[in-house]
Amino acid sequence: MPLVAPLPEDHNPDLTDLIQFFRGPLGVVPNSVLTMQRRPAIARAFTDLNKAVMENGGRVTAEQKRLIGYVASHAAGCRYCEAHTILAAERFGASLERLRDIWEYQTSPHFSDAERAAFDFALAAACVPNAVTLEIQTALRQHWNDDEIVEIVGVIALFGFLNRWNDSMATTLEDIGIQAGNRNLNHTGWQIAKHGL
Repeated sequence: MPLVAPLPEDHNPDLTDLIQFFRGPLGVVPNSVLTMQRRPAIARAFTDLNKAVMENGGRVTAEQKRLIGYVASHAAGCRYCEAHTILAAERFGASLERLRDIWEYQTSPHFSDAERAAFDFALAAACVPNAVTLEIQTALRQHWNDDEIVEIVGVIALFGFLNRWNDSMATTLEDIGIQAGNRNLNHTGWQIAKHGL
């Protein structure tokens, strides 16, 4: 049961069009955003931040950003965000092999050295306390320029906010997220946990 119930999508006419943005990457307006409507400024700011972070300004693709978000969310233990990021990665073209092998990214032929560096960084950055070392930073710099690193860190930081929001709120996971988690993450031990209906 969620700590605070989400509001209907049409609760605030000033937000209705804005929050529909999430239908593109997820196919649904997330319950997290519907809950944020209780403070419209938070819903607006979060949606604008999400748009800015997920905009593709360089070589970091939409699919890669969702996989980076997945790695960071898994490290943080947020089952809600794991399901959402794997769903969005799937919707942005991740192959079944990439979805299946995400936790074998170090050895899987389905990932590049640049992606391995980004995933290592995401995993370390999502830890508490932060585990990013000079070695991890150096590996990241070998493959990504400063602007792309800002995009990568933006994704990790965005999901840091969402991981805390959704785990603290016990946000109810939508059916589409449950299906994506069951379809793509069962082999990792993923469970809906406290995000159940």
